[in-house]
Amino acid sequence: MSTERSHEEYYVPAQSWLPIFMATALFLTVFGAGSWINDMTAQVGTGTSRAIFIAGALLLAGTMYAWFSKVIRENHAGMYSPQLNRSFVWGMGWFIFSEVMFFAAFFGALYYVRNLAVPWLGGEGEKGISNLLWPNFEATWPLMNTPDSEQFPGPKEIIDPMHLPLLNTILLLSSSVTVHFAHTALKKENRQKLKMWLGLTILLGIAFLFFQVEEYIEAYQQLGLTLEAGIYGSTFFMLTGFHGMHVTLGAIILTVIWLRVMKGHFTPEKHFAFEAAAWYWHFVDVVWVGLYVFVYWM
Repeated sequence: MSTERSHEEYYVPAQSWLPIFMATALFLTVFGAGSWINDMTAQVGTGTSRAIFIAGALLLAGTMYAWFSKVIRENHAGMYSPQLNRSFVWGMGWFIFSEVMFFAAFFGALYYVRNLAVPWLGGEGEKGISNLLWPNFEATWPLMNTPDSEQFPGPKEIIDPMHLPLLNTILLLSSSVTVHFAHTALKKENRQKLKMWLGLTILLGIAFLFFQVEEYIEAYQQLGLTLEAGIYGSTFFMLTGFHGMHVTLGAIILTVIWLRVMKGHFTPEKHFAFEAAAWYWHFVDVVWVGLYVFVYWM
């Protein structure tokens, strides 16, 4: 009777405290961030909530470093089978799909507000009776004059899409090209070009974040476009802010990949970590194109 196994070996790691640390870190980070925002809204001290958020963020960063370092060591030790590698591919695919649904919800909210709620308040459609709440309200988009303009004054101006948003679009689309060149260099085992193109991708991402901060400063200080500037301000910062968080995360991921490249990691045959980072970066770029069209132009 043959003793050969009919299935591939599937590596199962030893028990670890890392998942518990990760869950604790996520709870502290989210709880601290929520408390921090509520404290600022209530205009009370934010010291405790800020400390909770920082502690959670530090624990999260430390846990991720330890966990991913362990995964890298196990992979280099040859513990992972093709079956397990496929699970990494599927895991990253489902993660990106969840991010697609995340942004789809926000784009859906933008569509609902712009094409349904605001016209109803202006007297249009089957629910136009809502106009009785503010009979003098005129439905326009971007919403410069809110129904309750005393409590939520609309923005003075909107951001010029041909200024910083266009520059950021060029930067982010260029970064998609450079990360593709880096991937091509890796498959051709050209380490120098790999380092150069990947490093340039990271710099383009950082430049994008710099100009987004400049855009936010301009919006708050000159245009009156704030989180309190009605529903237009809320949706604008919700969509662009969450996208900025994803760009930040993507830049951190690419930086880690670049550091691994500098240490000689990855081969033309085995480099899924690089591919996963590139997938995520391309996804972030595609989302930005949607934002540029539907938030800044339409």
